[in-house]
Parts: sequence; C-alpha cells; structure tokens
Amino acid sequence: HVAIYNWTFLLGQSLMPGINALLLGTLLYRSRLVPRIIPVLGLIGAPLLIAAVIATLLSGSVPPPSAATLAALPVAAWELSLGIWLVVKGFKPSPITAAMDAANTPPANRDVTA
Repeated sequence: HVAIYNWTFLLGQSLMPGINALLLGTLLYRSRLVPRIIPVLGLIGAPLLIAAVIATLLSGSVPPPSAATLAALPVAAWELSLGIWLVVKGFKPSPITAAMDAANTPPANRDVTA
C-alpha cells in the first residue's frame, strides 16, 4: 500500500502542477492576458518538474530534497506570481474579446432623411 500511496502522491501532487503550468502557461503566453514573464516562469518550471517526477518514477528512489526543491521552485514562483497578479491587476483586455464586443454592439441610430 505504501508504494501505491507514493505513486499516487507523485502523479497527483507533483506531476499535475507541471502539466497545469505547461498548458496554462502556453495559453497565457499566446493570449498575452498577463505580462509575458509570468507564463515564462511556468513554461520554464513545468519541464523541470515533469522531468524530476519522471526520473523519480523510473529510478524507484526518492531524489535528494535539494533536487526536488530546485525543480519545484519555478512552478511555485509561477503559481504565486500568477495568483498575485490576477488578484491585484486582473487580465488585460484581450483583442479577441474586444472584437467580440465590437461585433455585438448595435449600430448607432442614424437620422435618415428621405
């Protein structure tokens, strides 16, 4: 049961934040909804964390705490900075939503004289 617990912990609480940072970081980087440095932290940290988890799974031993911490630091910085940015500043207005708002705005009333 201990082995199942360890694998579940690795997959659920170590691998998923890396996958989350990779997917969400890509979307936020491409959409420019937040400053580019924030998603770059996630895009740098995600492969490091995923590689550390895969190395741990394949080796069968626990990596040194310093290596695991170094792999997790960029993802932790990504999550913290993204959370603070969204609470303080929020998203930038997106060109995509601006175009949608312009399309949904009714035309101005014009006086037509016949």
